[in-house]
Amino acid sequence: MNKIILGFIALIVVGGIAPLLGVYPTFLMKCWCFALFACAFNLLLGFTGLLSFGHAAFFGAAAYVAGYSIKEWGVTPEVGVLAGMLSAALLGWVFGSLAIRRAGIYFAMITLALAQMVYFVLLQMKFLGGEDGLQGVPRGKLFGAIDLTDTMTMYYFVFVIFLGGFFLIYRTINSPFGQVLKSIRENEPRAISLGYDVAKYKLVAFVLSAALAGLAGATKTVVFQLASLTDAHWHTSGEVVLMTLLGGLGTVFGPVVGAFVIVGLQNELADKVGSWVQVIMGVIFVICVLAFRRGIVGEALALLRKPRV
Repeated sequence: MNKIILGFIALIVVGGIAPLLGVYPTFLMKCWCFALFACAFNLLLGFTGLLSFGHAAFFGAAAYVAGYSIKEWGVTPEVGVLAGMLSAALLGWVFGSLAIRRAGIYFAMITLALAQMVYFVLLQMKFLGGEDGLQGVPRGKLFGAIDLTDTMTMYYFVFVIFLGGFFLIYRTINSPFGQVLKSIRENEPRAISLGYDVAKYKLVAFVLSAALAGLAGATKTVVFQLASLTDAHWHTSGEVVLMTLLGGLGTVFGPVVGAFVIVGLQNELADKVGSWVQVIMGVIFVICVLAFRRGIVGEALALLRKPRV
């Protein structure tokens, strides 16, 4: 059986039974949200070759849109999450239209600058809670019938959203469109010479990545009933880069593993070492770049492919 299919089956089984085995559901929900965020980022960096330092803008903006629409307009959770996702896609189109005209470090700096603008706007909008964030977002009822205040029901709602986003990313990278993205990553001049409109492909990839990052952010707001400025802070953009590199850049399951490792470490170390957790994350990042450049999953796959003597 194909290794990818086995991976999908293992993912579904583990995700389905983990809360039944005593793993804290709220912790798992946070992991799945950031895993989807990391997978969305990996689509852009790992398969298109575009390094964005401003992906937290889509994550945070969608979180606020979803939270505000659910709390103030009284829409159902799925509508709020969809609204957040669409707002992130629109923001991604604006960012992408400006940023893809540049490459390399210039592209990264433009995305960072635009993300900082979004952060400042969210901070200044008092009706969004300012520095306190948007609090007290009700979970409500899914489709007006399924009560999401039940933790287990909320967990499986989040898990299904993750699986949907993850499968969409997988189908994208294994489609003809995805093959063009990989060719752009490997040799952009050659892709241009073959007649592909590289700018349009990059823009579509950027918008899709932004929309899925927004889906993750909007879902996180429903889980924690809060949209905070941390969601849109540049630190969050840095964290998703770390998750992707640590798990395995350009691999299917790498960002998922990286997200679980980073969120797990933060959860375990926050109470023990306080703010020093950031130093520990930095050390992990340095070690990963120097010694495990292919990431956890990338190194594991390399070992499996290594011929046995």
